[in-house]
Amino acid sequence: MPHSSDSSDSSSFSQSPPPSKQDSSDDMRKVQRREKNRIAAQKSRLRQTQKADTLHLESEDLERQNAALRREIKQLTEEMKHFTSMLSSHEPLCSILTSPPAPPEVLYATHSFHQPHISSPRFQH
Repeated sequence: MPHSSDSSDSSSFSQSPPPSKQDSSDDMRKVQRREKNRIAAQKSRLRQTQKADTLHLESEDLERQNAALRREIKQLTEEMKHFTSMLSSHEPLCSILTSPPAPPEVLYATHSFHQPHISSPRFQH
């Protein structure tokens, strides 16, 4: 009779119905969906990393440009101070500034600013 008690024990373990074809196809879809999601998340993380790297390189480049521009500003400021100082020291000695202004015809008499008439056909109307 111990044999019959074994059969009753095995029947108590198999109370859940065997998996149907619908359940297994649903499980396959879940696995496939999870795999696609995992790949999509991995690609997204890779894109984020690449974007961060690009921004970091761009930031470094802008920092270098900023430093170069600051050096140029400093150099130009020093140059401006030098020229301002030269002008200040020259102004008291300048004969043009201390003499009365000359009439315009005297200033421009030695220079001819008028162009001769151009007789080229392409300039004629």
